[in-house]
Amino acid sequence: MKQINRISRLGRLDRSRTIPFVFNGKTYMGYRGDTLASALLANGIDVVGRSFKYSRPRGIFSAGAEEPNAIVQVGSMPNTTIPNLRATQTELYTNLVASSVSGWPSVEHDAMACVGKLAGRMMPAGFYYKTFMQPEKMWPTYEKYIRKAAGLGKAPEQPDPDIYDKMHHHCDVLIVGGGPAGLAAAKALIGSGLKVIVVDEQNEFGGCLLSINSEQDSCQVLAWLNDTLSTLYSDDNFTLLPRTTVFGSYDHNFLGAVERRTDHLSECATGARQRLHRIRTKKTILATGAIERPLVYANNDLPGCMLASAISTYINRYAVVPGNNLILMTTNDYAYHTALDWHASGRNVEAIIDTREAPNGPLVQLARESGIEVITGHAVVEAKGSKRVRSVLVAPISVDGKKVTGKEREYLCDTVASSGGWSPTVHLSCHTGNKPIWCENVLGFVPNPTAKEQHFVGGVKGTYRLSDVFAEGSECGVAIRELLGALDHHDYVTATPKIDEHLEEQAMALYCVPHMHAVSRAPKQFVDFQNDVTAAGIELAIREGFESIEHVKRYTAMGFGTEQGKTSNINGMAIVARLLNKNMAEVGTTIFRPMYTPVTFGALAGRDVGQLFDPTRFTPIHQWHVEQQAEFEDVGQWKRPWYFPLKGETMQEALNRECLATRNSVGILDASTLGKIDIQGKDAREFLNRVYTNAWSKLEPGRCRYGIMCKDDGMIFDDGVTSCISDNHFIMTTTSGGAAAVLDWLELWHQTEWPELDVYFSSVTDQWATMTISGPNSRALLEKLVDGKDISNQAFPYMSWQRMNVAGVDARVFRISFTGELSFEINVQANYGLYVWQQIFAAGKEFEITPYGTETMHILRAEKGFIIAGQDTDGSMSPQDMGMNWIIGKNKPFSFLGKRSWQRQENVRSDRKQFVGLLTKNPQQVLPEGAQAVFDPSEPIPMTMVGHVTSSYFSPSLGHSIALGVIEGGLSRMGETVYFPLANGETVEAKISNSVFYDPQGERQNV
Repeated sequence: MKQINRISRLGRLDRSRTIPFVFNGKTYMGYRGDTLASALLANGIDVVGRSFKYSRPRGIFSAGAEEPNAIVQVGSMPNTTIPNLRATQTELYTNLVASSVSGWPSVEHDAMACVGKLAGRMMPAGFYYKTFMQPEKMWPTYEKYIRKAAGLGKAPEQPDPDIYDKMHHHCDVLIVGGGPAGLAAAKALIGSGLKVIVVDEQNEFGGCLLSINSEQDSCQVLAWLNDTLSTLYSDDNFTLLPRTTVFGSYDHNFLGAVERRTDHLSECATGARQRLHRIRTKKTILATGAIERPLVYANNDLPGCMLASAISTYINRYAVVPGNNLILMTTNDYAYHTALDWHASGRNVEAIIDTREAPNGPLVQLARESGIEVITGHAVVEAKGSKRVRSVLVAPISVDGKKVTGKEREYLCDTVASSGGWSPTVHLSCHTGNKPIWCENVLGFVPNPTAKEQHFVGGVKGTYRLSDVFAEGSECGVAIRELLGALDHHDYVTATPKIDEHLEEQAMALYCVPHMHAVSRAPKQFVDFQNDVTAAGIELAIREGFESIEHVKRYTAMGFGTEQGKTSNINGMAIVARLLNKNMAEVGTTIFRPMYTPVTFGALAGRDVGQLFDPTRFTPIHQWHVEQQAEFEDVGQWKRPWYFPLKGETMQEALNRECLATRNSVGILDASTLGKIDIQGKDAREFLNRVYTNAWSKLEPGRCRYGIMCKDDGMIFDDGVTSCISDNHFIMTTTSGGAAAVLDWLELWHQTEWPELDVYFSSVTDQWATMTISGPNSRALLEKLVDGKDISNQAFPYMSWQRMNVAGVDARVFRISFTGELSFEINVQANYGLYVWQQIFAAGKEFEITPYGTETMHILRAEKGFIIAGQDTDGSMSPQDMGMNWIIGKNKPFSFLGKRSWQRQENVRSDRKQFVGLLTKNPQQVLPEGAQAVFDPSEPIPMTMVGHVTSSYFSPSLGHSIALGVIEGGLSRMGETVYFPLANGETVEAKISNSVFYDPQGERQNV
């Protein structure tokens, strides 16, 4: 198959064999070294996608990471397909399969195109904020179709067969960008002994040097490039990472990068597909260059409208001329290179349209000498065509570029190159909150020089002249050698190639080309191609009062998506500035955030998938539970026995048996999963006073205390019993699922707010096996295992602990209860856990000891009104809401976490949701957990919801259902009726009651 746009010379391609690939179901040919974009252009493919909102045909626009149009799906199998890759960054490999992510039934003949023609009036900017609001009953339908329309490619539904890995680096210098600036800086660091990493997102280093015409005066430049790379690759202190994109820059010079290791080889290549590099560096050099800025004119999104620099790249690097007749519109001298490259390829340059009044630089003269017509003081005001540019309208414009001053003239062409100058790629410099600053000389935003430990060279700071770029890179490398004290006796390797450059005249500040009609009446002038944001849309946003650039961004969606404002932001901001009669510095820029370009979930996860992503944790007694055929549930990452069914038992029958056995004799629970944090240090008591709501100064060794921990907003975070081992030593227990979060919380406050406190925390959850025996016979059972030790109520009172020998094993035994029964919590070193459990069972046979699981534990604690943090609380409940004023220290000298927040007006409202018990009118009916409460069951939908059920069970001990919940003003509504409308249309009636249903005086646990 002939590649109609391929030329026989130029290019950095391996032409020894052709590479077949498939696009939208058709087979084409390319060469090794092609990107998918260059191969599509070589084969004359015009339409590669459809626009997001208006379904307009879109073609390839650029040649790099800034590409907004050529977003494709790559992969032939359901489990290996990858959505939303840029064709400009997708390297061609044998039998690559790609397809457009938009267009139905095909991208060439899209059924939505007709709708798109009408949508210009029907879907202006911000229409989604104003529509789909009424009627409310249609919300589910709206959501269904809006979600269906959203997004681009399709995520694979099957497990990813590829593997990904991660690496951590500590280096002296990280150079981001392997173009002339970055390589010149690297060369100046040779021989310094510093560890240097150089990364570049392209498949080979060189940056803009890869796109120069190798047949012109570039031999010295390319020779310098080859020599530099050879030297760097042979130096052990240098690590060079091509195909690697730095996606984020974080505090303390920590940067993240993704390396595409096998994406370019095949769909199912062996080895790690991608690698995540986590890099900590002393100094960072950002040599990220600049992105050419398009000009905004009518119908500038037609296929064939491209960036001027991209056309030069395709000609010189990929030997592809993407058309036959070129019109170039430019505001600067640099873009003349594109017209000269096109002319040198043997194809026709219809004209160069220079928006400046009287440019007369060397490149302008060279173009004229080459026989190219140069029309000054004019602009392309409109492109015409359907699925490709067919002609353009050119008209004279005023010196300030604000209006058309004469009659337009039509030129036939199939390609339009535009250049509005360059926008420094400042994204990484902004990721830590550093706002870039406007530079009038550069006509772009440049990095704020206050960025710590970051150095900027080349295009990213507005230096575009190649000789200056080389010099700036070398100077930066030398400066960093000195800053890091790496001076040595070797001469610095700073030689740069001699370059014969043309002087360039001042560029014109033009961002939106005027039209014969007003912006709102002219054909669409696109600012953001990916999100279909037009100049008219931005004008509408300003008319509707959105003056902050951040508000305009969100109202119009400018700079959203994967493009992240790379080609759109400056033009959009300039339009805002003109409409508000402000300058660019006053308007400012939006904040760029990671990721610079999209990163796959696979790369971020690495090999932490499956069990490594969410490891399954087992208690030391797990195998015994398996042998007893326990049913398990996941609690945090733990496998905990849910209940222990006997043969033929239903779940409810098993729960009834386990509950009654515990209430009437003795039950045993594997509580090893409870979070356990060892706290030591002379200020341990003071720390506990600050993080718990109650007082801890007088807790004696051997005693235990229940505590509530609140976030700084005053809402319950976690709870548990903390025991005093010695004056400076405590053991804190937490909920099973909250252990890691609590430890993080303690460390956060110690390290950032109270570092002066002498206190240390260690997680010891896995070091202890914990068995809780509960019930009236639990003391008799324990007595059989402790060799005559006195564990009577007088010798071993409630809320205390003792060291003792249990079944021959050293143990800590705590007398605490989560069931309301006489209980003992036995803790032994984890390796002895199963043995001690078995010995307890052997000794408990005469009492018909019964194992119980988490569901029975929940029923037993609910009968007593004990809360479970995270189930009965949801981050919006304070201790006062839970009726727990008794646990708030009244005379604590330190204002503990959360105390001040309780004084907020919101937190002292009498109608806040409060913790209560609920008894259904039908005692056998169990309320569904999560059921919403209303006071008036006859109120029309949407009903006023006043609370919900947090826990609900059938209580075999009480013989009826019980529930716990939160109800507005519930503590003052005891005895009142509340209603629960269910999804099946039934309404359940319940009475608000005290939350303690069983043994309200606590007599059974104190015997």
